[in-house]
Amino acid sequence: SRASFASSAERRGFAGRELGYSDWLTVDQGQFAACTSDHQWIHTDPARAARESPWKTTIAHGYLTLSLYPMLRGLVDADKPLFPGVTRVINYGLDKLRFPNAVKSGSRVRARCVLHKLEEVTGGLQLTEQYTVEIEGEPKPACVAEAIMRAYF
Repeated sequence: SRASFASSAERRGFAGRELGYSDWLTVDQGQFAACTSDHQWIHTDPARAARESPWKTTIAHGYLTLSLYPMLRGLVDADKPLFPGVTRVINYGLDKLRFPNAVKSGSRVRARCVLHKLEEVTGGLQLTEQYTVEIEGEPKPACVAEAIMRAYF
C-alpha cells in the first residue's frame, strides 16, 4: 500500500518504516547476459556450472538483481504513484551496495523496502531506502543497497 504524505510532519514521521514487500519474481538470467555482453560461464553454461560452480547451477548477474529495483518497488506503475501528486521519480544514486548471496537460475526473489530518510528538496522529496532482494528459501539476501531517489511534484 502507498502512504499519503500530505504534510511535512507526516513525511518526517514516516522515516524508518517498512514500506513492504513486492510479489515474488522468478529470475531467468539469460536475457540479461545478452543485454550486458557479460557471458561468463557461471551465468550462461549450465553444464560447466554443474561441474565447477559452488552452486552447481548457473547464477544470475548481481547487477540484474539491482536492476529489478524500479519494477519490484513499483516505481514504474503510472496507476500507482509513489506519492499523491508525484509527476516523476528519478533514480538519484546508491550508497552501500552488496551482493551477499547468489541467485540460482530459476529462483524466486522479492524486494523488501525500508525507508531510512525522507528529505525535502526543491520541488520534491529525496528518499533513501534500503532495498533488499530476498531469495525464497535462502537465509541470506541476494542484494542489499541504499537506494536514493527523488520524487517531484
